[in-house]
Amino acid sequence: MEMESEMERGPQSKQNLISENDGSLGCCGWILVIISAFFSILVFPISIFISIKIVKEYERAVIFRLGRITARKAKGPGIFFIIPCTDSFIKVDLRTVSFDIPPQEILTKDSVTVSVDGVVYFRVNDPVASVANVSNADYSTRLLAQTTLRNVLGTKNLAEVLSDREGISHSMQTTLDEATDSWGIKVERVEIKDVKLPQQLQRAMAAEAEASREARAKVIAAEGEMNASRALKEASLVIAESPSALQLRYLQTLNTIAAEKNSTIVFPLPIDIMNHFIRK
Repeated sequence: MEMESEMERGPQSKQNLISENDGSLGCCGWILVIISAFFSILVFPISIFISIKIVKEYERAVIFRLGRITARKAKGPGIFFIIPCTDSFIKVDLRTVSFDIPPQEILTKDSVTVSVDGVVYFRVNDPVASVANVSNADYSTRLLAQTTLRNVLGTKNLAEVLSDREGISHSMQTTLDEATDSWGIKVERVEIKDVKLPQQLQRAMAAEAEASREARAKVIAAEGEMNASRALKEASLVIAESPSALQLRYLQTLNTIAAEKNSTIVFPLPIDIMNHFIRK
């Protein structure tokens, strides 16, 4: 319940922090700003090189004036001006960043230890929040990705880890995106790279799969023998009804033997002919 309340207060606290930073500089602050601007005008040819700043297309600048953020929106891209002595700025890169999650030793729900690693793609969605709400958004996101991977996979069975990688990746992305929203981070994609099993478990699974294949092969061979015996039974019934069919089978056998170019040919002698000579 406390985590849910913190998540609900996340966007609100972010807005409150920015609104507090947008407050007045105070009388002394404005005096310092005016004095700094006055001296910048006096030494204009030199101060222009200090006041003009340029940020690239994929960058934004968060400006601090006397320690306060000047506006809710970051400056850039292009040219912008700062007042020397009172203003400072921090550049924020908006490009998508990818990093590898180091292999994590995880105990699954069915008490199997596996080593899992992955890759995360994220980018800065709100430059002001990424500077004001977290000290190091990149490093914090990396640490959070590691703990999220362990927490998500800890609720899965080994079969689910091996077969449902897409579902695990989507669950991790949703969790990370919600957790880093107050930091101004947008998690675009999470992928599970590799799942490493212990050697003993690999051998056991291989033996199980081999035994399953052998069992299926024996069942298929038994079914083939049964079908062959039925076919032979039907053929014997046909030959018994027509004696000439047996003679045709003899001739077909001789043709097959002659095609193999054997030096010796065994000629099957019909039993009916032998009975004829025996009677005489």
